[in-house]
Amino acid sequence: MDETENQFRAARLEKLTALRRLGIEPYPYSFPVTATAAALDDKYRELAAGATTEDIVAIAGRVRAMRNNGMFVDLYDATGKIQVFNHADYLPAEQLQLLKLLDIGDIIGVNGKVRRTPRGELTVNATRLTLLTKSLLPLPEKYHGLADIETRYRQRYLDLIMSAASRDALRNRGRIVATIRRLLTARGFLEVETPMLQAIPGGAAAKPFITHHHTLDIDLYLRISPELYLKRLLVGGISDRVFEINRNFRNEGISPRHNPEFTLLELYQAYVDYYAMMELTELLVAETAREVCGGTRITYQTQAIDLTPPWNRRSMADLVLEHTGIDFLAIQSPATARSEARRLGIEVPDAATWGHALYAVFEARVEATLIQPIHVTGFPRDISPLTKADRSDPRLTERFETFIHGGEYANAYSELNDPLDQLARFEAQMRERALGDEEAQRLDKDFLTALEYGMPPAGGLGIGIDRLVMLLTDSASIRDVIAFPTLRPRS
Repeated sequence: MDETENQFRAARLEKLTALRRLGIEPYPYSFPVTATAAALDDKYRELAAGATTEDIVAIAGRVRAMRNNGMFVDLYDATGKIQVFNHADYLPAEQLQLLKLLDIGDIIGVNGKVRRTPRGELTVNATRLTLLTKSLLPLPEKYHGLADIETRYRQRYLDLIMSAASRDALRNRGRIVATIRRLLTARGFLEVETPMLQAIPGGAAAKPFITHHHTLDIDLYLRISPELYLKRLLVGGISDRVFEINRNFRNEGISPRHNPEFTLLELYQAYVDYYAMMELTELLVAETAREVCGGTRITYQTQAIDLTPPWNRRSMADLVLEHTGIDFLAIQSPATARSEARRLGIEVPDAATWGHALYAVFEARVEATLIQPIHVTGFPRDISPLTKADRSDPRLTERFETFIHGGEYANAYSELNDPLDQLARFEAQMRERALGDEEAQRLDKDFLTALEYGMPPAGGLGIGIDRLVMLLTDSASIRDVIAFPTLRPRS
């Protein structure tokens, strides 16, 4: 807190004392609200300028502006703004004393009659004011708001008070999640919950967070994915269609598209393959865009994006060939694949496989060019340990990732349900861990046991909720769409 804030706080503490001397409790328990700003605006839309009603309402909100010594107050509730008119003709003397002790930022309740001023402003003529919360710290200056980006994220509550755009982004996040949940439930999917604390982290290539349970005296991991537990539920037959909208944690870097704690939609549908997941991805994104944006043609960071299904489908190898001239499908040896990647100036480890080299070239030369929605298929088997092999080329898998505006939004598989093949894939991952790959997946024996009891063929899909919210709210940073993003503590 700087010196100026300290001075304002001291002045407000004096007012707090004065209020209590007057017998006014600055933090009462409740206030019976009968109307909101938006509801009043809608109800009295046709009220003529200069007209006064006999309708008495009770509204509550935060004082954001005061004019003419408090005669006019701009009151903001969760739905919008309404003007309050405070005058001696309507307020008794003790209420006028309260008015003098109010500050911008205070939360108040107002009882009064609805009117529209001669200038056309919908207004409540206050007949009673009730202080509900005395604010001890001043809000940022009205016209400049929170200029410091860091403060916006660290003090999100302050950002939300000052910024309608921030409020709208987070409200739309809620609408997006609710829409996805509604769409899936209507299609017969059962919402389930799986453990966030796991003995063996699995389902993704990522570095986990580690914690310790004292009673059991064991290390546990914050989940990096719910995949292996959702598949256990398919084995158990709880439903042929399951989904979870869940929090995941990955101990990795932070960027405009990455936060260590993030929200993921993950779902599984029995008896279908990854082609059904392509159609479902398109449906979920398009319908959510219609709900939030009013249509499937949107603008993201000045770029026009058309989310209207169906979307383009291209294989990774074909895209790499188109952008680099290198036909990885004609390359047989890992050494040659590494050499071709390095010839393009792309660094790959000496232990990189054919699939790792192909993916490295795709990431470096293709991803950023994928602006319109596209399902990229043909992911290498080497980097897809939970996915069925491609039916025509065993080096590849039936996996796709959906890219929009150069970023990944969805990841889906024809799920691997052969327990012996899955064991071999886990063992290959463990060899990669032994060579130093901290993100390679661990061997989960219980999951293999579950597969040996039999999991039906299935399609699986994951959609990053945070990135989808970014897209549909035209937000440049993931921090704008997470209420409380992870930040380095201030010293």
